[in-house]
Amino acid sequence: MDLNCLKTKWLQEERIAHIHGWDFSHIEGRFEEGQDIPWNYEAIVRRYLSPESRLLDIDTGGGEFLLSLNHPPENTSATEGYPPNVSLCQSLLPPLGIDFREADRSDCLPFDSCSFDLVINRHGRFDARELYRILKPGGCFVTQQVGAENDRELVDLLLPGTKLAFPEQYLEKAVRSFTEAGFEILQSREAFPKIRFYDVGALVWFARIIEWEFPGFSVESCFSQLCRAQNLLDTKGVIEASTHRFLLAAAKPVR
Repeated sequence: MDLNCLKTKWLQEERIAHIHGWDFSHIEGRFEEGQDIPWNYEAIVRRYLSPESRLLDIDTGGGEFLLSLNHPPENTSATEGYPPNVSLCQSLLPPLGIDFREADRSDCLPFDSCSFDLVINRHGRFDARELYRILKPGGCFVTQQVGAENDRELVDLLLPGTKLAFPEQYLEKAVRSFTEAGFEILQSREAFPKIRFYDVGALVWFARIIEWEFPGFSVESCFSQLCRAQNLLDTKGVIEASTHRFLLAAAKPVR
């Protein structure tokens, strides 16, 4: 193992680490995740969606998943708060006829009460009481969330002792908040699918992108840990860890 050569490669990955929307194509083939999630988020969303539904996607990222639904644009709205993604959405979604609004708070959304039949949110923030406000009676909220224990083996490998980034992100706590807000729970599931890296450089890129889970990570400060990761890869052929996902679907009752 030529450590100087590896360090040069890892520093290059660190320098080019950026993301456009939610695009991980740079490390495609060098890592995999989500292969064993025991539900299909898109299929569940479509179960509650009809062409006439007023649909809102909160924290839409670059709009990738929303656009894949091919929902009538006149019935489609989206929000996003991360500035680079806001710019992307502003250039992409309104020309298609989609109502896009910049919003960086989950507890104060820029929509009237009882506006939507379906609100979706994948890996974004939410506030149960605000969702109750903007949903029509009988409307549904569907979310897939990243749980508190996501990528913990990877964090412990690179930054041992790092605290949980989002310690409240547990299914039982989400269910409780929605029940207290007046929702009926339709579905709730939790899973710990695997994430696998076949290249330490891909792990470097990933850790720089997911900075909230790997705070302060750099090749220089974590070089000895990266060498341990390389030894693990050389021994086992893969660096494997668990992610943490949960699914929740809830309905606003018809009173």
